[in-house]
Amino acid sequence: MGAHEEYDIVVVGAGSAGSALAGRLTEDPTVRVLVLEAGGPDSVLEVKIPAGLYKVWRTRHDWNYTTDAQPGLGGRKLFWPRGKLLGGSSSINAMIYVRGARADYDEWAQLTGDPAWSYEQVLPLFKRMEDNARGADAWHGVGGPLRVEDLRSPHPWTTAVIESAVAAGHPRNPDFNGAAQEGAGPYQVTQKRGRRWSAADAYLHPAAGRPDLTVRTGALTTRVLVENGRATGVEYRCGGELRTVRATREVVLSGGAVNSPQLLMLSGIGPADHLREVGVDVVHDLPGVGAGLQDHPLVPVIWNVRSGKSLRLAETPLNLARWKVTGRGPLTSNLAEAGLFTRSNPDLAEPDLQMHFLPVKFWKQAEIDPDAEAFTSAVVLVHVQSRGSVRLRSADPTWAPAIDAGYLSDERDLDALVSGVEQAREIAATGPLAPVLAEEWSPGRGVHGREALRQAVRDTLESLYHPVSSCRMGTDEQAVVDPQLRVHGIEGLRVVDASVMPTLVRGNTNAPTIMIAERAADLVLGRAPAAQLTAG
Repeated sequence: MGAHEEYDIVVVGAGSAGSALAGRLTEDPTVRVLVLEAGGPDSVLEVKIPAGLYKVWRTRHDWNYTTDAQPGLGGRKLFWPRGKLLGGSSSINAMIYVRGARADYDEWAQLTGDPAWSYEQVLPLFKRMEDNARGADAWHGVGGPLRVEDLRSPHPWTTAVIESAVAAGHPRNPDFNGAAQEGAGPYQVTQKRGRRWSAADAYLHPAAGRPDLTVRTGALTTRVLVENGRATGVEYRCGGELRTVRATREVVLSGGAVNSPQLLMLSGIGPADHLREVGVDVVHDLPGVGAGLQDHPLVPVIWNVRSGKSLRLAETPLNLARWKVTGRGPLTSNLAEAGLFTRSNPDLAEPDLQMHFLPVKFWKQAEIDPDAEAFTSAVVLVHVQSRGSVRLRSADPTWAPAIDAGYLSDERDLDALVSGVEQAREIAATGPLAPVLAEEWSPGRGVHGREALRQAVRDTLESLYHPVSSCRMGTDEQAVVDPQLRVHGIEGLRVVDASVMPTLVRGNTNAPTIMIAERAADLVLGRAPAAQLTAG
């Protein structure tokens, strides 16, 4: 082992981006890649069973972060699960396959000055990575590593809520990743035959036999080594010892929106004043590291039900056997089975709200198992004005960083969420869902009027666990990486994960994160962009 370890490329983190990047890079047998993952393997039954997703939270497979006290939420702190295992958060998420709106990527192209990030040019990457059960068309691909399927055993309330949303005036939308995003419909999921299909399943495990790929678990990267303005390798802890590995071509950070800025700062790359405060030697003053953090806030609207059974008691020996043998039944549920994209204000050019409909009670971030038969509309703001930050608490790499999500620090976010709660109530009172639902449990039927609803949003807001933008891509002073994902001012160092997104996408962040890794693979290997390849 020792100090003589050497690879062409060292990838830090085997999450959604790191798995995809390593899988793509090692398709070229001349590129030697080492992947360092702080967590362990993903061979855990609760990871494979879709409905068991929250059972992995708060375990050793989760970084188990907590935000700082949030002034906008009356001082509450929120739990942030982040996958600490192969596949990263794609091994513990709700498997929803949503890309975001065309407008999101066109905005990225504008903000970065690089048309390669426009919708037109990222669409071929999405198609390349996808193996969609519905088949290939103008919007979708088949034969890619990431299996995307329709839910195999949707709950009856899922059909009912889509019909109710349509009855309440929302357009029906069978494909949120197709011609238009707005409307109500079922989610597609990253599953294969009723089992979770994470980025590790898609990219890393199939590459396991390649001689040019080494994956090391239980390896916590503590610092990027920089010599004369160039990243030359990393230092990491594994098996109780500190080791060093050299990267002859590049070091790539794929730790995600919390860990990547943390590692940059631990390495002396970040806002100089902050680094000095916590006792880190400044290697390169880069003020934007850890700034501009964004996340999707969620407000649960919950009803008790009159009749029928939620997914509360789905975990039975019979259902487990059915899942194991047939890959069907309630355990294939991702909990959030259907969704809606809509606007908090009809004057907006694009949807800014997303609803996740769950045939189960989802409360307090699943800290306690559901205690009653209930239905949840999770109202999510997907175009967020508030900003937060990631900062070091200590120069010790084992300390969790300080996360300030900045929830509701911009009042516009609060008003948009209030509108979302009102729209969720309208849907619940209309169509085939109405007779299923009994009284509203939260915020509660007595809570009406703008001020009361604003307070209810502050009291019950949670995270949808979509942190991004803490190592934002761009060309301005606050940008951390350039449009090719190279860290400004340091050679041989890239960041490839959700932290580079210039803004949050309208929708779940897993598919866009994998797309970023697909683009990064082309950049690192010097391949023509996918858009040119497909055009050619």
